[in-house]
Amino acid sequence: MLKGISPLFSPELLAVLYQMGHGDEIVLADAHFPGDTMNDLVIRADGLKIDDLLDAILPLFVLDEYVNDPLVMMACVPGDEPDTAVEADYQAAIDRHAPDAPPITFVERFAFYDRAQEAFAVVMTGETRKYGNIILKKGVTPLL
Repeated sequence: MLKGISPLFSPELLAVLYQMGHGDEIVLADAHFPGDTMNDLVIRADGLKIDDLLDAILPLFVLDEYVNDPLVMMACVPGDEPDTAVEADYQAAIDRHAPDAPPITFVERFAFYDRAQEAFAVVMTGETRKYGNIILKKGVTPLL
């Protein structure tokens, strides 16, 4: 445990966030996501909900200010109904820690998979709500 660091962080997740550079992306994936198929670097965060992880990550993580879409979610497949609480819960965490961030962008399922394959890492969570996946693009961390 570290003072001032959320106990939700595993050592692996904290190390990955530190290793990521400007423009790198991390996928916070729901429990249904094919993480091991999508990416070679998969971190387990079983039992954790994504909105809780956002509350832990965003105080330490600068979102990329040089792109229009530093926050990306998977759009529902036509015919599926979105659970509006998922986006609302994520947006509440974003508003607490990155209130100037642009709105979440939604991309088609296979476009999301393409980005996940190129991401720095995938974090497999215990989030069980459908379409709970979100990608965060890291920005430049200011000097202290």
